[in-house]
Amino acid sequence: MDSINQLKSSAVPIKIENIDTDQIIPARFLKAISREGFGDNLFRDWRFNQDNQSIENFPLNDSKYAGKILVAGKNFGCGSSREHAAWAIKDYGFDVVISSYFADIFKGNALNNGILPIVVSDEILNQIFEIIDQNPSTEFEVNLENQTLKIQDQTIYFDVDSYKKICLLNGYDDIDFLISQKDKIETYEQNHKSLQHENA
Repeated sequence: MDSINQLKSSAVPIKIENIDTDQIIPARFLKAISREGFGDNLFRDWRFNQDNQSIENFPLNDSKYAGKILVAGKNFGCGSSREHAAWAIKDYGFDVVISSYFADIFKGNALNNGILPIVVSDEILNQIFEIIDQNPSTEFEVNLENQTLKIQDQTIYFDVDSYKKICLLNGYDDIDFLISQKDKIETYEQNHKSLQHENA
C-alpha cells in the first residue's frame, strides 16, 4: 500500500446520509477478484443513467470538484460488509474520507486498504460542506502523524487506531507489519529459548 502522512488536497462533497456499500459499488460489479478497475464503477448508479450517460450534477462528474479527499454525509459505508467498497474508493483515487460517522466494518476495510477515515462532529461536517460550496478549490491539509485536519484557519483533531496509524504511515498491510517486526520476534524467541534452558 502507499503510505499516508501529510496530504494537501481539495475535496469532493457528497452531501447524502446513510450511503451504503451497494451505492458505493453495486453488487453486479463484484465478480472481479483483482482490486484494480473498481474505481470505474464507484457510485455507478449515481454517476450514470440507464443509457450509460454521465449525470452532470453528480459531484464526481462535476469538473469544479476534484481531489484525494471525499466528504460524505453521516453513516457512510453502512449496509453489507463488502470490502469492494473500500477498493472502489481507493482505486478511484481517494486517500481520505471525512464523515461524522462510519459503519464499523467499512471503517475497518478502509483502514486495511490504505484509506484514512476521519470522523468529525455533525457541526464540523456541515461547516465543511458549506466551505466547499462557497469555494470548491478550498485546500484541506491532513497530517496523520499529528492527527490533525486543517481547513482554512481551523484545526480539527481526529482519532485513529494506533496500530492502523503505524500501518498507514508506513504503507503496511498486516503481513508487512509482521515482517517489519522480524528482528524483534527473533530476539524474543531467542530470549524465550534461553529462559527455557535455564529453567530446565
